Amino acid sequence: MAMNAMTSIDEQIAIAAAGLRLEGVRKAYDTAVALDNVTIDIPAGAFTVLLGPSGCGKSTLLRLIAGLDRPTSGKILLGGNDITRKPPAERDLSMVFQSYALFPHLTVAENIIFGLRVRRVDKAERWERLNRVARMMGLDGLLDRRPNQLSGGQQQRVALARAVISERPVCLMDEPLSNLDAKLRAEMRVEIRDLQQRLGLTMVYVTHDQVEAMTMADHIVVMNQGRVEQVARPRELYAAPETTFCARFIGTPPMNLISARDLPAYRHLPEGSLVGVRPEDMIVDGEGVEAVVEGVEYLGADQLIAARIGAAKIIVRQPARTGAPDAKVRLSWPAEATHLFDADGRRLH
Repeated sequence: MAMNAMTSIDEQIAIAAAGLRLEGVRKAYDTAVALDNVTIDIPAGAFTVLLGPSGCGKSTLLRLIAGLDRPTSGKILLGGNDITRKPPAERDLSMVFQSYALFPHLTVAENIIFGLRVRRVDKAERWERLNRVARMMGLDGLLDRRPNQLSGGQQQRVALARAVISERPVCLMDEPLSNLDAKLRAEMRVEIRDLQQRLGLTMVYVTHDQVEAMTMADHIVVMNQGRVEQVARPRELYAAPETTFCARFIGTPPMNLISARDLPAYRHLPEGSLVGVRPEDMIVDGEGVEAVVEGVEYLGADQLIAARIGAAKIIVRQPARTGAPDAKVRLSWPAEATHLFDADGRRLH
């Protein structure tokens, strides 16, 4: 049924928003395991980011949710309903690909409404939705153009508009900004986040870029070698990483990890324990533990001091106005800035 006001699409999607749950999902190939026993909840109406390095399984997981591939074992639930074996067309979701996947021979308008035509939505409703979504996405003056006449950012908006016009409550995005330059990526991050919040979409967003994850997400699922390392809000993930992998993957520069045996205050910990300290929490003073300086990188307002404590190479971030350090410095940090990990890389509470 056609909707007559802008708020109608907002209300319909927000009300229909459904959460996702993955239970023991495994994906194995002949020679490798891409996903191993993944169990996570993706809240309805939230912006959830799947974050990790290349090959960690995040895009594979998105394809399983979309129905483009099937798990070896485990379940995928949408709104409490098992969709594990359902084809993509029967899943209540839309998807935005890294390549935008626009048809070059169709106009912007035809690209946006393509899915509605396939589903045989009434023509009058198609154009009503098109006009509404085009205004929302700032595309109303570009509807007669073809993709090769658009900038990268405009093509991205067309791909987003095609997802939004479907009025599906769940939207999947597979590294949609990776083809854009840094300035445009920053602008699109804001636009996508604003769109998700206005429409109340359940969004699952794949990226290897921690900046995208930290600035956009309500929840971040950190993945490594087919497993989930941690699920947390951005601030929680930064403040209390559960593993050394998360500690090093989140933060720029990454957290310093120092053997407990090289720090007098922590030698009582079991063999193999590590002490983590973020570069910005380290202070150069006349006290603390001795470190050998190996280099300095000047960044304008800040400088990064490369140093060594025992066998550990570390980075200290401090204001550049403090001047160049000596060949040897002493470092201290607040007790609350200390993170402890066992020999297996798990956080010690």
